[in-house]
Amino acid sequence: MAVNDLNPVFHRLRARLQSIAYSMLGCVADAEDVVQDVWLRWHGAEQSVIHNVEAWLVTATTRASIDRLRALKARREQYVGMWLPEPILGDAPDTPEQLQERSSELSVALLSLLERLSPDARAAFVLREAFDVGYPEIAEIIEKNEATVRQIVHRAKAQLREEQPRYAVSHESHVRIVTRFAEAMAKGEFKLMRSLLAEQAQLIGDGGGHVLSFPKPLLGGQRIAQLFYASNLRFKGDLGVELATVNGELAILRYIGNQLESVQSFETDGERVLSCLIQRNPEKLAATAARLGVGLYTQP
Repeated sequence: MAVNDLNPVFHRLRARLQSIAYSMLGCVADAEDVVQDVWLRWHGAEQSVIHNVEAWLVTATTRASIDRLRALKARREQYVGMWLPEPILGDAPDTPEQLQERSSELSVALLSLLERLSPDARAAFVLREAFDVGYPEIAEIIEKNEATVRQIVHRAKAQLREEQPRYAVSHESHVRIVTRFAEAMAKGEFKLMRSLLAEQAQLIGDGGGHVLSFPKPLLGGQRIAQLFYASNLRFKGDLGVELATVNGELAILRYIGNQLESVQSFETDGERVLSCLIQRNPEKLAATAARLGVGLYTQP
């Protein structure tokens, strides 16, 4: 294949490769680095021996992501406070490739849980559950036999359920609860916020050592509602709330003045909020703020 013919083929598949890498790493910049490395490797490969371009690129991207994740895990052990993935602000997809990418988006909550898995187990789970790759193909990608891959995926599912039981919640129910919570937050209605939070709800915040955040989960619906209410009292009219699609789910963008202060994702059981995942790390909010055309609020 001529060099000029490589560009359109890679461009057609790039969104899928980027999505795989991000699902593995939880960081847009790292995912982009992986995909760029794969492009360079493919550009220099002997094209005549590549019979299935997509399979080659998916395999190369997954293996490169596994290697990158192993390196990142060592760094994340030294991370200040609790680690949450970088949120991705959604918009309306307008191409088949973008539609395919959106269909495989993993929520912030699930990406956080995937940090518990080994790199190989995460790759097998992501490829199977998010991208519907067959077990034989996954076995070839991660260089294990099919029976082992099936066992890896089964154990990964069991581990994730044990870490945090997940509920089958309809899109409509999630939207309804998050919308009501956003309204209560915007108006500073303590009782409504409290009623929408489960008794054993938890709040996890990621400040990355750059802004203040909790070093461990804040537990209890009462305490979490008090925290949100305290922000209303502190900032009053400067506090703004906006709904947005983040990682495929409805989430809340919170502003102080005209500056983005946090991206807030939620897990629910269909009736109450179970988890509030608050991203405040300026490094992980920079891309979102740039897309929105606003500054970042980085004060404590």
